[in-house]
Amino acid sequence: MACLLLRCVGPMQSWGSRSRFQERDTEREPTKSGIIGLLCAALGRDRAEPMDDLAALRMGVRVDLEGRIENDYHTALNVLKANQSGTDTQISNRAYLADAAFLVGLEGDVTLLEQLQAALKNPRWPLFLGRKSFVPGCPLYLKDGFHPEGKLEISLTNYESIAPFKTPDQKKASQPLRKVRIVLESTSEIGVETRLDNPMDFRHLSRRFEQRHIKSDLIDSKPFREGACI
Repeated sequence: MACLLLRCVGPMQSWGSRSRFQERDTEREPTKSGIIGLLCAALGRDRAEPMDDLAALRMGVRVDLEGRIENDYHTALNVLKANQSGTDTQISNRAYLADAAFLVGLEGDVTLLEQLQAALKNPRWPLFLGRKSFVPGCPLYLKDGFHPEGKLEISLTNYESIAPFKTPDQKKASQPLRKVRIVLESTSEIGVETRLDNPMDFRHLSRRFEQRHIKSDLIDSKPFREGACI
């Protein structure tokens, strides 16, 4: 097994898992469907192409900055009606995360992850943080993000912080760093949360998702390397 790390940092992100019609939600951290969508864009993989290899990867997220949930009120004019009898005005409420920073880890086949690392460095199509209007604040690619013999938990735990965070107390060497949340995909069905965000098919009219289990914990943060992108 190998591990690949990438960062999702930006002023606005949205990772919906239960969005329906005019109500668009966001989770507090990236969804697996959202990350796989990013990877497909980086690879230049069309919606109609198989994604079983990407869905089989085990995913984890370290939340370096939780961000805050905000809401947008959208009005779209001249939207074609379903029966094509004319146009209408569509109103929607769209939630998003502001000022959040995530370190995302993927564990699986070494050859596939090596290909993904190369694609993130030179993506074929533009990359977005959940919506096309939410561009990353810095590249998702991490020069040292590919670990040929890495383990998901260890790689996420040990990698330096991607977000600066200092309180007056934390400037003292004797003070411990803060706690950050880590969310790991789990094979257990005990003490876990279930999400319907593991994509099997991205085709527009037949999107299919499977359930997966995730488990959250708190770990010590790592120091932020000065000069790193945020």
